[in-house]
Amino acid sequence: MSISLLDIKEDVNRYINIISSLMKVDVGVVDSDMTRVTGTGLYKNIAGVSALGSVYKNTIETGDTHIIENPRQHFLCAQCKDINNCKELLEISTPIYCQKEIVGVLGLVCFSIEQKTMILANLDSYLSFTKQIAEFIGIKFFEHKENLMQKDRERTLKAIIDNINKGVIICDKENHIVTVNSITSKKFDIGPDMIGKHMQIISQNDSIMNEEIFKMIIDNKEYNVTGKIIPLMSLQNKKGNAFVFEDLKRINKNIAEFSTDSNRITINDIYGNSQITKNLRENILKVANSTSTVLITGESGTGKELVARSLHSHSDRKNRPFVVINCSAIPDSLLESELFGYVKGAFTGADNNGRMGKFELANTGVIFLDEIGDMPLYLQAKILRVIQEKKIERIGSNKSIDLDIRIIAATNVDLEKKIEENKFRRDLYYRLNVIPVTLSPLRERKEDILPITDYLIKKFNRISQSYISSVHEDVKTALLNYNWPGNIRELENTIELMFNLSGSSHVLTKNLLPSSILEEKIEDSSCIRTIINEEKELLDFDAIEKEYIIKSLKIYGDSTEGKKSTAEKMGIGLTTLYRKMKRYELD
Repeated sequence: MSISLLDIKEDVNRYINIISSLMKVDVGVVDSDMTRVTGTGLYKNIAGVSALGSVYKNTIETGDTHIIENPRQHFLCAQCKDINNCKELLEISTPIYCQKEIVGVLGLVCFSIEQKTMILANLDSYLSFTKQIAEFIGIKFFEHKENLMQKDRERTLKAIIDNINKGVIICDKENHIVTVNSITSKKFDIGPDMIGKHMQIISQNDSIMNEEIFKMIIDNKEYNVTGKIIPLMSLQNKKGNAFVFEDLKRINKNIAEFSTDSNRITINDIYGNSQITKNLRENILKVANSTSTVLITGESGTGKELVARSLHSHSDRKNRPFVVINCSAIPDSLLESELFGYVKGAFTGADNNGRMGKFELANTGVIFLDEIGDMPLYLQAKILRVIQEKKIERIGSNKSIDLDIRIIAATNVDLEKKIEENKFRRDLYYRLNVIPVTLSPLRERKEDILPITDYLIKKFNRISQSYISSVHEDVKTALLNYNWPGNIRELENTIELMFNLSGSSHVLTKNLLPSSILEEKIEDSSCIRTIINEEKELLDFDAIEKEYIIKSLKIYGDSTEGKKSTAEKMGIGLTTLYRKMKRYELD
């Protein structure tokens, strides 16, 4: 933003006329680029003309005040372009400052002996007065500059708040509306006609998606919103508030849309040609509209969440929320509050506004309890009560909240075995297992490996900079011979790795395969011998999984990084790996 003294010409003209009338001399003012701003006497009505005087130029460059008693003879006049036409007998040039910046020069000029004699006789007084006037001009320039900057900031702020996707209302310290953004006008019918109206913002001591819930009252109309109050301060004094908010109904709708629109998963996303997979797709369609609980079991990486989302997408709840909670990924101390929420002051460290739990967020829709086998016993009792009564209570509250919800649970552990170990409630198991869905490991449906591989290649072709057009037969053979302990997740990681290693090649070749898969092929017979007993009977999957962990730790090492690599290879979290190692007595 470029401004000059010309922008405050009227104010400057008023000041210099005061000097001229009191001191009986001519006055001229030039801008920092040596453009004449205004003047009196001979310098009147020449605004915008370039000044030629070298004295003014030196004052701008150095900040020095010059008193030239012998114009045309002074060394500063030697470079003046107008020296031959100069009729001045005395000249005083004083810099005009705006803060520390020189924005121009105030010049006093005498054209008669009487003027010169008068000025020199009282030089200190006149010089002090001149500097004061220059200071006044500088202050006026600063005020003008600040005013322009404030208007520019206001325009910028308005442009910003008009282009954000939330409502914004700015109030003064008495909560009278000062401005509203365009979203507020369009979606809440709170337009410029509401400026000056009083607004009430009442906290409901609750929150959703980490946003506080408020009741907003304007002109006797109530709005249920979520948002944040931002105090506006000026020199430690409160000027007002900015209230940034969103319609609560829209928030709830967004929760549903997040899981149901662009991210919707259907049976068409369950790839495979095996009869097992075909039956799975058919069964999903059969039970999708049921309100009964579903228990999905299967090894890690078999696609339990994929099936859960498909059940949701093909149900009459497809336009309602689908909320996921991983029971093994959240510490036991926090899991209860995540599931059920809490009220203000429920426990030390609780949010002052309380918090809505996952069951409330999923109300009218579906909640997916992944890794439910890792849920602590005391919470299992509460989940059982939710299933039976269709009600919940937030932590610290005695108020029941009615639920219309479908529960889908999943686990990769043997729940019946955990029941025998008194680590899982039998009654909860029966309540969850109304509709059992068992997902077979990839090694039991090898007809699905190549179709899934084709899908994954198309997927990574879309999202990567590489383009793969074909797969070498040796790669297909290796993929089919491998047992895939990490199932589909491991297959996906393998294809992604091969893409990253392919470079400019358009073909996936054997040399791109991870060593573990190649080694598995070499050691296939010995590996099989370790999991088949003398009677040629296949041992349970725990034996296979244990053997895989042992082999993986030998390859990657027993360090934390090695364990992370093993967990990643298996498609599980590090915590889950530690738990499995403890179970297999490998820690």
